[in-house]
Amino acid sequence: MFISLGVLVFVEPNLILSTMIEQSKNVVKLCIDLLAIYAVWLGILEIVDQSGLGDKLSKLLSPIIKSLFKIDDKQQIKYVSYNLSCNLLGLGNAATPSGITAVKYMEKDLKKTKFAMLLLLVINSTGIQLLPTTVIGLLTSAGSKTASKIIIPTIISSVVATIICVSLLFVYKKIKKI
Repeated sequence: MFISLGVLVFVEPNLILSTMIEQSKNVVKLCIDLLAIYAVWLGILEIVDQSGLGDKLSKLLSPIIKSLFKIDDKQQIKYVSYNLSCNLLGLGNAATPSGITAVKYMEKDLKKTKFAMLLLLVINSTGIQLLPTTVIGLLTSAGSKTASKIIIPTIISSVVATIICVSLLFVYKKIKKI
């Protein structure tokens, strides 16, 4: 940014202020678009929670979460399942509150849940997504007519990254005996 501003000072100094104002408008528009996307999905997640579907989702994912994360606490399983569901729907930022809540419940017994916290962090960091709704929403709001064409590449890249990173974490677990 500073290099661009430096070049503009010498090349076209009259463009500096107008460009900065125009891009500030673009940033505000992007923030509003993101706010709308997250408001819709967080509203849906709240409906899921209030209707009891969250508990059913938790029960459905419970065997997978128990075997992978090695946790038994219902609250931990519930919030990990919410977090994973949000990530699979491409709602990384919407997944953050449930991930933080899951870790808070896991902190109560660090000896048992240290690996589960690391695993949750790795899965969140790799960004596994089956439906990249946030990116599709951003592309659509930017005027893309083919925003959905990123679905297959996103699935492939996020699944491969997650498998590799989770595998490396399990290797680390065996080496460090955590």
